[in-house]
Amino acid sequence: MSKSRSIWLVLLASVWLVSCQPTPPVEIKPPVGKPTPDFMISKWESLPDWLTQDLDASWPALLQSCNALKLKPVWLPICAAAAKVDRDDLMAQRTFYETWFTPYQVFNPDGSDSGLITGYYEPLLKGCRKKSERCPYPIYAPPEDMLEVDMGDLYPQFRGQRVRARLQGKRVVPYFNRAEIDAGKAQLLEGRELLWVENEVELFFLQIQGSGRVELEDGKRVKIGYADQNGHPYASIGKKLIDMGELKPEEASMQGIKNWAEKNPERLFTLLGHNPSYVFFRELPDTLSAPLGALGVPLTEEYSIAVDQRTIPLGVPVFLATTRPNSTEPLNRLMFAQDTGGAIKGAVRADFYWGFGEIAAARAGSMKQSGKMWVLFPKGGEPALN
Repeated sequence: MSKSRSIWLVLLASVWLVSCQPTPPVEIKPPVGKPTPDFMISKWESLPDWLTQDLDASWPALLQSCNALKLKPVWLPICAAAAKVDRDDLMAQRTFYETWFTPYQVFNPDGSDSGLITGYYEPLLKGCRKKSERCPYPIYAPPEDMLEVDMGDLYPQFRGQRVRARLQGKRVVPYFNRAEIDAGKAQLLEGRELLWVENEVELFFLQIQGSGRVELEDGKRVKIGYADQNGHPYASIGKKLIDMGELKPEEASMQGIKNWAEKNPERLFTLLGHNPSYVFFRELPDTLSAPLGALGVPLTEEYSIAVDQRTIPLGVPVFLATTRPNSTEPLNRLMFAQDTGGAIKGAVRADFYWGFGEIAAARAGSMKQSGKMWVLFPKGGEPALN
């Protein structure tokens, strides 16, 4: 490593330590030690409805995980065995999982076994290729002046933590936050516009979802996906509206927030600025079947989840026991950890991918359930328990 790069790394570390400490989402308590392990070995019969699972429906998600993991030693025989399983043989599928995996229940640092399960989807926005009176709000590609450093290069205890920053003269400072970007202070973002859209609130929620489609004036739909983020922590504007007394907790859904925005356009800039996180996008091929998750493979509708990869490895099967949105009806399902998200922080914490369209939007927007999780670890790749 060059001397100049080392200096910049140290400067970035200093900035990060004083200005960019991550803030957990409001629904999840910050870790307060580890009185119990994150995982405890379990039994198949402890997974609710395991014997009646429609495993065939989740099989495409398994194959997508294999596309990303099949060359890893522990996954090589698993994916080879999966390729030989008859898709119409439910017993063979169940035998496959029970042969190659071991279930471990996930626990929070405080020892509790339940956490927040939310939903996300792929939205459709109206937009244009060029800025116009109809389409004034830009979707940006990542800025060229944003620096990225893996803190693990400096300090092992910060492995996996990344810093986003920029140069200001001879100083290294945090990258612009949402309010600064929306106010036009990030001047080097000019020329980085991928598309322009009609609605500012829809753009905000596009950033929370992480991917979507934009329908142009000629009816063509452009697919876009997550490319990068400005390094600032996610903060819930729904929680902010509740704290302000503007919405009741049961009203703070995606639709409830959109309704508030329509009635209070003059206050929207301040509200959106409460969440300093800002997401940048890239245009995706038309042939892509679904949005790409953090694992690098297309998500599977209703069988992919976003997790905190500091606890749960990407690609693994995760058995989720929760309830349907705004309901007490059980939703017990084998899912696959194929994505991450800025608001998905914590051990027992997941974001359920509902797919594309209005139905998916309604389900995702109203999903705020309690749930339990079991990770199916490959045999030979089990977690080390304290």
